[in-house]
Amino acid sequence: MLYKRRRSRNRAPQGFYQLEGPGRAMHGFGDGDFVRLRDDKGSLWHGCVDVQGDDSIRYRFKDELGNQISGISDSMGILLRDEKGNTWRGYIY
Repeated sequence: MLYKRRRSRNRAPQGFYQLEGPGRAMHGFGDGDFVRLRDDKGSLWHGCVDVQGDDSIRYRFKDELGNQISGISDSMGILLRDEKGNTWRGYIY
């Protein structure tokens, strides 16, 4: 007998990330709860993804210099804010 495996609704998104901030852009790949991005200046940003119970997703990223950005996502896009109050918007495709 064949069984169909159920996919959990609480899965972290995977794919190619594209984020734009104030005069800068970041792009990279995420698989599961780990994301690695590179910005226009060549800095690497490492992040983690926490899936919340209400189908929202929380992101936290940190670069090599200790700068941080964090935010949330619904099913439509990503909204992040850095330490200086600048807003970063993006999506996963």
